[in-house]
Amino acid sequence: MPITRKDLVKRYLEALESYNASIFVGAGLSVAAGFVDWKGLLQESCEDLNLDITKETDLITVAQYYVNLNAGNRHRLNQKIIGHFNNETRPTLNHELIARFPIQVYWTTNYDKLLETALTNAKRTPDIKYTLNHLTNNKPGRDAIVYKMHGDCEHPNDAVLTRDDYERYHFKMKDYLSALRGDLINKTFLFLGFSFTDPNIEYILSRVRVVFDTNQRQHYCIMRKERSNGTPDSDYNIVKQNLFVEDLKHYGILTLLVDDYSEITDVLKEIEQLYKQKSIFVSGSAETYDYGLFDKNIAGNFIYDLCAKIIHEKYRIINGFGLGVGSYVINGALSDIYRDESNSIKDQLVLRPFPQGIEDKTEREALWNKYRQDMIRKAGIAIFMFGNKNGVAGITDADGVRKEYEIAKEQGLKLIPVGATGYMSKQLWEEAKSTYSVFYPSQTTAFRTNFDIIGNPKSTADQIRNAIMDMIKELNRR
Repeated sequence: MPITRKDLVKRYLEALESYNASIFVGAGLSVAAGFVDWKGLLQESCEDLNLDITKETDLITVAQYYVNLNAGNRHRLNQKIIGHFNNETRPTLNHELIARFPIQVYWTTNYDKLLETALTNAKRTPDIKYTLNHLTNNKPGRDAIVYKMHGDCEHPNDAVLTRDDYERYHFKMKDYLSALRGDLINKTFLFLGFSFTDPNIEYILSRVRVVFDTNQRQHYCIMRKERSNGTPDSDYNIVKQNLFVEDLKHYGILTLLVDDYSEITDVLKEIEQLYKQKSIFVSGSAETYDYGLFDKNIAGNFIYDLCAKIIHEKYRIINGFGLGVGSYVINGALSDIYRDESNSIKDQLVLRPFPQGIEDKTEREALWNKYRQDMIRKAGIAIFMFGNKNGVAGITDADGVRKEYEIAKEQGLKLIPVGATGYMSKQLWEEAKSTYSVFYPSQTTAFRTNFDIIGNPKSTADQIRNAIMDMIKELNRR
């Protein structure tokens, strides 16, 4: 039986969280961006050969026939690659989603630049490799590697396309196969947009199978399910796909079959959302702490202890270093990070102090909004506390906390406004309370009890901290 969506999401998420995940991108992902698949690429070549593209299944041989027709000159074939793939087409949502995953190594057989463009758009630095020389040189500051097994559209003469190319690959590019073999052994792959008919992939998967037998690593792929339309051909395709899915198990690959390609996007969104819910954005500012049972000393200890507990429970903290709150957030987080040697500052604490010294108000507001958008996008849960500042007439609610709340709400984060700390956070808690079922659909009675505790000015700091942690844990249940 194919793997279920729930199990695939759970298992691949575990690989992401342990930084042991990778992705293999095939042509199917690029077709959605408007690029041609192999049949589209070779359509005109088939016509020149007096062949019917709809009847051809061995397209590698078709490409070889076309080169043979031109006396071994592949110039016209190269021009087709340049013409079809060398443009600035925008990446699809699927590309954008996987580019935001905490993955260091991506593999693809595609010639286009959609994957590296998506990584750049996600503020990452991809190191692109498609020649042997690329393997020995590393791009400074890289945080992702993209192996383009079949080459790049800007160098079509080196692209792997014909039967000759495939036959020489194991000799000419054996180091790429060695790198892929190592990743298949050490990482959990998710195959997307891939048909598994590529001779290179079949070769390396078979080598992994032979060497590791039943101890090989588990991998996953997503494919559209073949459906019957009442014709013998469609019924035949269903039988063939079922056999293919069963055969992939021998290579350690479990398959999720979906009814429509759009479900792939839904699966990737679900994985991203669940991963991000381990990241907690802490928003707040405070010129004063006097509200309910709080004063400066109690408030400082509360923020410190809460953030130390968040880190202790293996969540990540994202913070913009708000006035009167940020220093307690950092100190609390660092106290637990250094307590446990298995913790990592890089992985568990993200600090994004706002740019200062921008005199033009319009320019400053535009930059800060962009800054907030980027910072909050990395989180899945947002906590809001206090939220006051010095205004013209004295202490007033902080509009910055309100802006962060609206951004977090728009981006779909789970919101935890701590109304018991007063000021802007009290306003936000009251808004959430007025539409509770919209803010927290399907949550338990215990969650509602904790929500009431964090909004009650008579709640103690310990009660509020424990309630927040319980809410975080419930939101992270899968």
